[in-house]
Amino acid sequence: MADNGARVAVDIGGTFTDFVAARDGQLELTKASTTPDDFADGVLATLEKSSLDPTDAQQFVHGTTVVINAITERDGVDCALITTDGFRDVLDITRANRPGMFDFRYQKPEPFVPRRHRWEVAERIDQAGSVLTGLDESDVRAAVEDIKKAGIDTIAVSYVNAYSNPEHERRTKTIIVEEYPDAYVTLSHELTQEYREYERTNTAVLNSYVRPIADAYLESLEGSLDDRGLTASKYAMKSNAGTSGFEHAKRTPVEMVESGPVGGVFGAAHLGDRIGERNVISFDMGGTTAKTSLIEDGEVDIETDYWLESTPNWEGYPLKIPVVDIIEIGAGGGSIGWIDQGGSIKVGPKSAGADPGPACYGRGGTDPTVTDANLLTGRLNPEYFLGGEMPLDVDEARAALEPIADEFGVDEHEAAHGILRVVDSNMTNALKQVSIRRGHDPREFVLVASGGAGPLHAATLGRRLGVKEIVVPRAPGQFSAWGMLMTDLRKDYVRTDVMAFGPATAATVDDRFAELTEQARAAFDAEGVDPEELELARSADLRYAGQEHTVTTPLQDGHDGIDDRTMTATLERFHELHEKTYNFHLDDPAEVVNLRLTATAAVPRPSIEPVDRTGSVDDAHKETRLVDYGADGEHDARVYERERLPVEAAIDGPAIVEEPACTTLVHPDQRVTVDDYGTLHLTEA
Repeated sequence: MADNGARVAVDIGGTFTDFVAARDGQLELTKASTTPDDFADGVLATLEKSSLDPTDAQQFVHGTTVVINAITERDGVDCALITTDGFRDVLDITRANRPGMFDFRYQKPEPFVPRRHRWEVAERIDQAGSVLTGLDESDVRAAVEDIKKAGIDTIAVSYVNAYSNPEHERRTKTIIVEEYPDAYVTLSHELTQEYREYERTNTAVLNSYVRPIADAYLESLEGSLDDRGLTASKYAMKSNAGTSGFEHAKRTPVEMVESGPVGGVFGAAHLGDRIGERNVISFDMGGTTAKTSLIEDGEVDIETDYWLESTPNWEGYPLKIPVVDIIEIGAGGGSIGWIDQGGSIKVGPKSAGADPGPACYGRGGTDPTVTDANLLTGRLNPEYFLGGEMPLDVDEARAALEPIADEFGVDEHEAAHGILRVVDSNMTNALKQVSIRRGHDPREFVLVASGGAGPLHAATLGRRLGVKEIVVPRAPGQFSAWGMLMTDLRKDYVRTDVMAFGPATAATVDDRFAELTEQARAAFDAEGVDPEELELARSADLRYAGQEHTVTTPLQDGHDGIDDRTMTATLERFHELHEKTYNFHLDDPAEVVNLRLTATAAVPRPSIEPVDRTGSVDDAHKETRLVDYGADGEHDARVYERERLPVEAAIDGPAIVEEPACTTLVHPDQRVTVDDYGTLHLTEA
């Protein structure tokens, strides 16, 4: 791909839709309110607000909440499931356990396909891929006829052990196309070739549940962009920190379930590499949620055991797709403060969203939110929200907080503090969950804060967590969109194949990876990508024979073929990683459970140029205003305009650094410095 033209990314958030255009080292940033009735309207609004000539765009990357919203709001389509005879109830059985052993009132998650919409057909393949019972095609045709009569046009097909041999699923699709050509069909093996029948089935079902919605949305958006002259290559951001073309995304929309947040994680990893910090904790606080992920030694952690909506008291729904390891909680600028039955303040997960939004937006919202609390404590400038484009109403914020204040017999100012203390506590717990509770020392990490509200809370959270530094990138309010421009085309392949792992099985492992490589090359070739340009990374999920849990281990020196030396070196690395993960290793033989192949194709990334800003700090000073820092008390804080701060500037708190889409809070006894690229670095003074 030639390196010319503008590269554009648009990320839909719960409150705002963010736009970034990069060209010749320069960034253009815009924001528009998210439009829940039709998300495409918000995307087009950002484009129209920008100065970009759509015909100048070379690349368009899109992160969307369409998929996750359809699932969490239960707003998908009715779908049917065709499965192996005897496995109709796998969605009800789940894992046959409950998170709380003594919670006798626990109820399992409601399946996305009711039992009356599940059909069984005679067929059976064993775990080795051998056909035990041939596919009864008359069963399939009868099921399709019933599905047509029920008025359902979206069908998931998930047969037991189809990951090992998909011939029955493929034949079933052929029959469906013959009998019901207008139906959307999802085959489980096309999403994952990993074992676990419940997880595979649920993944296929959720893909079917959202597929017509995602298909219609991407089709509509693509047409609208083309009509405006933006005919550039269009990519969708996937949950694995990679991108794919719109056509692929329409077929496998469930891969976009965490489409937006992963852009911020990948951007944080890229920023950390640029500033010489390989250990990074990514923290992104937007209007609806706060997301955090840990990056160790520059590597973004990607898992295929992802549980949607999971909590300590609820198992949620499994997805067997590659997803960046993210902890996400309902804590954003629009998160609503409320009082529970015990008389305690709670914040979230319910959000005021984009419509009507926080009370201070003046759009009819009456619930107290985190943004209202930040406004009343002086941390936000009511005249400079979105650069002054959207003034905030202090009186409306005060009125929204009045019921909580009355409940506790305090003023609205103190009620605002209560909301901020609770939301900060919630986010601190999330940060600890990805760091301390997994054996990582936060003092060895920097915290990269992004999102419209992230830098406003990062100074407090970083101090509580004990990180060595807090980093606020340029354009933090559009950082996830910027991170999307740093990603490559990417596809992940996982294949379950349980066998001994050692020199004796080197040839077999090599053959299996050759098959996965051929799949990857064919998939990229279908999208117009030269297979010779692919970068391939191989790894294996290894365990000691007889154990359950595995450790994902990169293959050592296996890029040009897998031989005895490769297997021996990989086993040595496995022992090291097992020791690190579980605090012990054994001399027992090892076996492989899953083989993993990651295929990437590089796309041009925007260059990041140093900023050229000279002058004095006083040139950036805007005003001094009274700000309540909570436990640190009230202080007269000097307020600075970020874009006027000179390189190598150093500011001691209490201070506030403002920019159109974001505000950075600097506590007393903290210092903020500006590096050559305009990045802010906060440390304890």
